[in-house]
Amino acid sequence: MDIRLDPSQDDLPLMANTSHMLVKHYILDLDVDFRSRVIEGNIVLFFGDGNRFKKQLSSTQETVQMESEEAYIFRTAEPCHVPEMDSSAFSPKVGHREPAACGKGDQDAFDNDGNHDNQEHDSEMSSSKYCCDTGNHGREDFLLVLDCCDLSVLRVEEVDVAAVAGLETFTQAPKLAAPPEKLRREIVRDLVALPASAWREQLDCYMRCSQAPGCGELLFDSDKWSLQIRKMEAPTAADFPHAIRIWYKTKPEGQSVAWTSDQNGRPCVYTMGSPINNRALFPCQEPPVAMSTWQATVRAAASFVVLMSGENSAKPTPLREGYMSWHYYVTMPMPASTFAIAVGCWTEMKPKTSSSDDLITEHTLPLPPSEADFRYDDTCSHMEYPCRFQSACAATQDIIPYRVFAPVCLEDACQEALLWQIPPCLSAAHSVLGTHPFSRLDILIVPANFPSLGMASPHIIFLSQSTLTDTSHLCGTRLCHEIAHSWFGLAIGARDWTEEWLSEGFATHLEDIFWAEAQQLPPHEALEQQELRACLRWHRLQDELRNSPEGMQVLRPNKEETGHVSASGASVVKHGLNPEKGFMQVHYLKGYFLLRFLARTLGEETYFSFLRKFVHLFHGQLILSQALQEERKAEDCSPSRLARQVSSEVAKWIRVNRRPRKRKRGKREAAFEKLSPDQIILLLEWLLEQKTLSPQTLQCLQQTYHLQEQDAEVRHRWCELVIKHKYKKAYDQVERFLLEDQAMGIYLYGELMVSEDARLQQLAHRCFELVREHMDKASAHVVTEMLF
Repeated sequence: MDIRLDPSQDDLPLMANTSHMLVKHYILDLDVDFRSRVIEGNIVLFFGDGNRFKKQLSSTQETVQMESEEAYIFRTAEPCHVPEMDSSAFSPKVGHREPAACGKGDQDAFDNDGNHDNQEHDSEMSSSKYCCDTGNHGREDFLLVLDCCDLSVLRVEEVDVAAVAGLETFTQAPKLAAPPEKLRREIVRDLVALPASAWREQLDCYMRCSQAPGCGELLFDSDKWSLQIRKMEAPTAADFPHAIRIWYKTKPEGQSVAWTSDQNGRPCVYTMGSPINNRALFPCQEPPVAMSTWQATVRAAASFVVLMSGENSAKPTPLREGYMSWHYYVTMPMPASTFAIAVGCWTEMKPKTSSSDDLITEHTLPLPPSEADFRYDDTCSHMEYPCRFQSACAATQDIIPYRVFAPVCLEDACQEALLWQIPPCLSAAHSVLGTHPFSRLDILIVPANFPSLGMASPHIIFLSQSTLTDTSHLCGTRLCHEIAHSWFGLAIGARDWTEEWLSEGFATHLEDIFWAEAQQLPPHEALEQQELRACLRWHRLQDELRNSPEGMQVLRPNKEETGHVSASGASVVKHGLNPEKGFMQVHYLKGYFLLRFLARTLGEETYFSFLRKFVHLFHGQLILSQALQEERKAEDCSPSRLARQVSSEVAKWIRVNRRPRKRKRGKREAAFEKLSPDQIILLLEWLLEQKTLSPQTLQCLQQTYHLQEQDAEVRHRWCELVIKHKYKKAYDQVERFLLEDQAMGIYLYGELMVSEDARLQQLAHRCFELVREHMDKASAHVVTEMLF
C-alpha cells in the first residue's frame, strides 16, 4: 500500500514509524497549571523492536532504502523554533525537576496493595539553550517519528539508564564489556522483555530509569502532525537510543484537552477523545499497533482531584505549598489513544442507602495479591502481561471495584439516576461475557460541554450530565454501552481505525443485552424491549443514510486495503478529521444490525457462546473484520407488540390533531396508554413525519407524557417537534436543551436555522454565543457552519 502522507482536509495522518521502533512504556511527569491552561513536564519513552520487523535489519542497504522513503514522506517538514528555557517558563509553585538516579537503597515504589505510593524525588534541572536540527541528515541518521500536534517541545535527550544502580538482577546486559551506548540499549531491551510475573519490579525499574540523568541532547524538528528526532551517527533504528526524555508544554488550544468549568463553575480539564486522540497531550505513537503500558505522575493544586486510566485507585501525596501528587500505572499494553485524564474539583459520590453500602463493601474489595497473581498457562494469545483472564479469582468477580465522581451540585442527581444502577449493570456484563478485562472502574460526570453522552477508556468512563434524568432508562443504557467497551474497543481493539464498527457496533448491540439483564426482565419482556429499540435504530439509520455523504456510510472505507500501512508503519484514517463524523451513528447502527442478524440467524444461545469464546481468544489483541461480510443492508424490523402499541397511539394523536379546535360538548378526550421512554421516542419519531400538528395537539402531547421532564433522548425529539411546528410556548425548552444538553443538541441548531423563522434563528445564535467559548472545537465548527 503506497500511502502518501499528504492527507486531504478530512483524513487524519498517523505519522509514527512504528515499523522501526515501538514504544513499550511511557512515563509521564507533569504539572497542571489552570492559570495558564497548560500541562507541562516531561515524558520518558522506552522502545522495543519495531512492529513490521521483529529482528534487526541484516544490512545497512535495507535500512538506507527505508530511510530514504521516510525522507520523501517528511519532505515538507519545517524546522521549529524552540525558545530558551529558563525558570520563569515553569509553574512558580511546583517547578520541574530532573531527578538524580536512584540507588539500591531507595524505597520500593509500590505498596503491598499494588498501588504506587507517589514518592517524590528531589533534584534540579539544568538550564541551557537547545535548537532544532536544521541540517539534512535524512540519508545519514535514523529518523524517529512521533505523532505530535499543538505541543511546545523544549528539549529531547537520551536517558542514561546505565547510571541506575540495582538493575543487574533484572537485566542480562554484559556491563563490563559493552560500550556505554550499546549497554544502555541492551538494558532497555532486557527491561521491556521482563516476564509478566515481574510486573511490579518492571514498573519500579522503569520509574528509576526515568529518573536517571540525561546523557546527550538529541536533534529534533517538528511539523503540524509530527515530532522528528535524530541522533548524530545513529544510522539505524538499532543504533538509536532506546530510552529518551522529552521536555514539553501543551498549548491551551490543543485539541486533545478541554479546559473548561464544571457545573459548579470551578475550573477543570479533561481529555477529549477527539479525532487527534492524545497527540496534543504528549508525543506518542498513534497507530493502534503501538501497544504500550504507562505510568504517570501528575501534580495539581490540593483542591483538585486527578483521575486517570490506571489500575490503581491513586491516593494523593501532599507536596509543599498546597500541591498534591497523583500516580497511576497500567500493565496491560494498549494504544496510546486510550489514555484518559481528568483534573477537577470532583467529589466522590457514595450511595446513601445501607443496602447499597453493603453491596459495594462486598464487591469492591481488591483481589488478594496471592490469588490475583494466579494464572493458567497457555490460555492467552496476546503478548505477555498480567492478564485478568488468567486469574481464577477475577473470573468470579461479577462487580469490580468502582468509584463515582461529579461536581457536588450533581450529588442528588447521581443518587437518583446513577449510583444504584452500577452494580446491576456490571453484574449483567459479567453474566454475558465473563471476566471483566479491567480490575477497577472510575465514573466521572463531565462538564456540560462534553460532546457526547459517554466515552470509555481503560479504568474510567466519562458520562454526560444529560444521562442524569429522573427516569433511569437513558443512564442505564448508556452505562451499559460504555461498560461493553471494556471488552469491545479496549480489551479487543481495531487494528485499523476505519473499522470503528468493531467497537461501536458491538457496544450498541450489547447495551440492550446488558440492560435487559440488569433489569432482570423475563425473556419475553427483554425480547419486546430489544425489538422496540431495533425499530428505533432502523428509523435513525434510514435518516442518516438520507442525510449523510455516501462515502462516510461505508463500514470499511479502505475496502481490501483495510489494515495496510506504509513501509514505515504510517497511515491515514479516512475521514478522521471530518468534524461531522463524530456526530454520525452509521457505524454504530450498521454494525448493530449486522450483529443482530448474526444473533438471530445462529440463535441467542449459540451466538453468545461464540461471543464468550471470541473474547477469550482475542482479548489483548487488535483485530480486523476481513473475514466478515463487508456490508449488509440492515433488515427492517418486524413490528413488535410494543411497536404496535405505539402505532395505535400515533393513530389516536392523528385523530386528535384532525379535530376542530372547539370540542363538542360531551365529547370525551382520547384515552392514551402509558408508554416507556423508548416508546415515547418512537411515537415522537412517527409524529415528526406528520406535515402539521396544531398547537393544541402539541400542548396535549406535552402534558400527557410530561415531555419536559423526560430524559434527553425524548426531549431531543420533542424539541424537533417544537421547532418544526413553531410551537412558541415551548421555545424555552429548546433553549434549555441547547444549554444543558450540549452532547445531543448540535443538530438542533441546523433545524433552527432551516426553519427560516427569525425568532428561532435568533434563539440559535443566542444559545451558541452563551456556550461557544466552552464548546469543543469539532462541535463549534459544525455549529458555526450551520449558523453562518
